[in-house]
Amino acid sequence: MFVIDATNARLGRLASFVAKRLLDGEEIVIINAEKAIITGDPQVITERYLERRKRGSPHHGPFFPKRPDLIVYRAIRGMIPRKKSKGREALKRLKIYLGKPTEIKGEIMRFEEHQKPIECKFITIYELSKRLGWVDKRVKQG
Repeated sequence: MFVIDATNARLGRLASFVAKRLLDGEEIVIINAEKAIITGDPQVITERYLERRKRGSPHHGPFFPKRPDLIVYRAIRGMIPRKKSKGREALKRLKIYLGKPTEIKGEIMRFEEHQKPIECKFITIYELSKRLGWVDKRVKQG
């Protein structure tokens, strides 16, 4: 099992790295999915994701997620041939968590170390999810 910490990881680079590993047969766990980032102007990124959410019909899709872990899953799913058996099997080997669950033990790879430093505007997946209308039930309301 390969554990990846998504803190400050660029979403596209993380997704392509994970997709290759999944297709090679590895089991992968991603923690802190809400801390991954998307580079670019936050306003433009939010508008683009809102367009994706509004596309189609609420009954027939396409369905685009609000939750941070599902946004990361959807990015990875887009890089895998999910309609073929090898793609379906690969996606079964993927687990994505918000935060760090207590049952995760062993060495954790920080994906941030495998990319250049961030020198531009960006938005975290957590902030994007909040703008899309997701309510974090882990945080006490009141």
